[in-house]
Amino acid sequence: MLRSAIGVMLALAAAAAAVPSAEPANPVPYPEAYRQWTHVKTAIVGPGNPGFAKFGGVHHIYANEHAMRGYREGSFPDGSIIVFDLLEMQTKDDVISEGPRRHVDVMHKDTKRFAATGGWGFDEFRGGSRTERNVGDRAVPECFECHAKRKDADFVYSAWRE
Repeated sequence: MLRSAIGVMLALAAAAAAVPSAEPANPVPYPEAYRQWTHVKTAIVGPGNPGFAKFGGVHHIYANEHAMRGYREGSFPDGSIIVFDLLEMQTKDDVISEGPRRHVDVMHKDTKRFAATGGWGFDEFRGGSRTERNVGDRAVPECFECHAKRKDADFVYSAWRE
């Protein structure tokens, strides 16, 4: 009986290990309190933009202290975190305002953990959730594919304006 129970437990453990996890193997953490960091810039992507389906809305970019040093010096040190906060765009009476959050994208600089992608880890959190990830394990390769075009700017698209 004991051997049978152990066999069942081992079989269940093996089956659980075979199921792919929704959690990335090397997750980028949710950036708590990022709205208290430095606001780098805001942009609006409207319906005429080819990327509207994925990136349409009001974009706010925030940077922690390490990332601000990177914006000023041109090279981002480990510990830099940049947040791309995307909100729906609402228009009424020719006034554009923020709607609900679509997603929060995060770039986290850690040259040891993310050596294969220029030192940056990437992730995208769904809506207002701090735990639900839109892309999970695909975040690093999918995001880096686009950011690789910005190697000359340490893989960062946004720029600081004094």
